[in-house]
Amino acid sequence: MIYLCLSILSSSLIFVIFKLFSKYNIDTLQAITINYVVACISGIIAHNHPVNLSLIIKKEWFFGTLIMGMIFISIFNLMAITTQKNGLSVAAVATKMSLIIPIIFGIIIYNESIGIIKATGIIIALIAVYLTSVKETGKSTLTKKNFIFPVLVFVGSGIIDTSLKFLETRYVSKDDVSIFSSTIFGFAGMTGICLLLYKSIRGTLSISVKNIIAGIILGVPNYFSIYFLIKALRYEEMDSSTLFTINNVTILLVSTLTGIIFFKERLTHKNWIGIVLAIISITLVAFSIQI
Repeated sequence: MIYLCLSILSSSLIFVIFKLFSKYNIDTLQAITINYVVACISGIIAHNHPVNLSLIIKKEWFFGTLIMGMIFISIFNLMAITTQKNGLSVAAVATKMSLIIPIIFGIIIYNESIGIIKATGIIIALIAVYLTSVKETGKSTLTKKNFIFPVLVFVGSGIIDTSLKFLETRYVSKDDVSIFSSTIFGFAGMTGICLLLYKSIRGTLSISVKNIIAGIILGVPNYFSIYFLIKALRYEEMDSSTLFTINNVTILLVSTLTGIIFFKERLTHKNWIGIVLAIISITLVAFSIQI
């Protein structure tokens, strides 16, 4: 359970850093690319063993991390496009509602339990996610033409969580968790570097020190958010459908409260209802573990 709490804290810290990105006009692609490089290095340091690239390539999870790394940075950019074309609320809902994908995967593939209390908690969690994420002041232009972007964000975010569970269960040994996480971020970083090189060739790249600093600050908590999540997935007393529900909803809850306290964000009546439902859903899902 401690790993789940640490994952939630790390992910919530990422939220705070992203809020500061907009305040200081940080170039997100540059910062995110640096962030992935730093996260990769953090994993290598945490591995606490000499890194043998030839052995890593032979790992069964290697090609999975290659694909996941590319998905990581692709989904981030799709989130940016979704925000621009459909509004921040649509992007937030699409990202957080994706928790239903790993939940369904866990129930069908791993035959995880789904009692009435737990099912009720999951349904309430989805409602809470929607109500907490939607901002009435946010501009939303969800049209048929732009509908593909939130759909891709929804599917991609769900694939990331589902793939983490699948690879962690089937292929990742206890000693490989840190280097497994590091490899994912390494491939994401390499993809980002390729995008930056492309912008450089086109003459549209302008490197800024503040973007590099922002990426470095983001990299460490980003690494540990994934590292601790994988560790939490190994907790035998809690199946993945329960874990992803508690993890995602609690992150949303903590992030929302952080926005109120530190960024003076104003919430609508729907948002407050969503917060109450989020607390209820976490209580129900957590209670279902005990029965």
